[in-house]
Amino acid sequence: MTAQFPVARPRRLRRTAAMRRMVAGTRLHPSELVLPVFVKEGIDEPSPVTSMPGVLQHTRDSLLKAANEAAQAGVGGLILFGVPEVKDARGSAADDPEGIVQRAVADLVAEVGDALVVMTDTCLDEFTDHGHCGVLTPEGEVDNDATLERYAAAAVAQARAGSQVIAPSGMMDGQVAAIRAALDADGFAQIPILAYSAKYASAFYGPFREAAECAPQFGDRNAYQQDGAGPVGEALREVRLDLEEGADAVMVKPALAYLDILRQVRDLVDVPVAAYQVSGEYSMIEAAAANGWIDRDRAIMESLVAIRRAGADMILTYWATEVARKLG
Repeated sequence: MTAQFPVARPRRLRRTAAMRRMVAGTRLHPSELVLPVFVKEGIDEPSPVTSMPGVLQHTRDSLLKAANEAAQAGVGGLILFGVPEVKDARGSAADDPEGIVQRAVADLVAEVGDALVVMTDTCLDEFTDHGHCGVLTPEGEVDNDATLERYAAAAVAQARAGSQVIAPSGMMDGQVAAIRAALDADGFAQIPILAYSAKYASAFYGPFREAAECAPQFGDRNAYQQDGAGPVGEALREVRLDLEEGADAVMVKPALAYLDILRQVRDLVDVPVAAYQVSGEYSMIEAAAANGWIDRDRAIMESLVAIRRAGADMILTYWATEVARKLG
């Protein structure tokens, strides 16, 4: 490039809205959006999540209404999190055929399974009474290998119920391989795995833990989720390992605080890459907008464009339906 001002004037391509649309390098499409949803056992009406304005703990009936709205807006998929009435140390409800997730998945697939992709989060934190993502040793540490057996059982139960994508999020070593082997052995070789490959121990998960009722009852998750100050190579290694174990797509979580990781993952792999715009990111924008400090609609779109520009093929966002309608 040799031209300089006044011959070179980059503003020429920014003068009008039509011009900016024509040359836009990053575009969002409704089908790239995935809506996280929560279903709670034992409630008669939807329950608002106080730290996430506009987000609900659904009944099975209200969940179907939300799913239909997402499908009509053109959202690409939804991912389900369940809150059982009874929790125990091993997360028994996670693989119970009559558990809330399995029943809700069957409802969703029957209702909207041809219109969007029904995914299930595969972890134990929503189902354990201690709130950790796996079964514990007598010393109170998460037992990696014993937890793999529980993940495998939960994944098979979800697949039997109709889940179209299994999404393991617990950050246990070997979780993708264990789930892949279990799915294949049970006749579900066709079910893809979306691995939470680079999931960080983040302060931005707080509101989610209210929604899923899964805050740890002691300690934290730093011993199994990644350290935000850890080496970038660790995230890329986790991605490679998951792909070697049979993952069909990979995820970076959270999104906005880890756009640099997202970009490097996108450059590394030749499979779809997802990014989760997590609860804290959502709640910060909603809270600032409610106080009149920022333009809510512009902030939502700017944040999603940033995630897409960094390399995400799919974005998990609580605004999926609202944004899909606007893009439609």
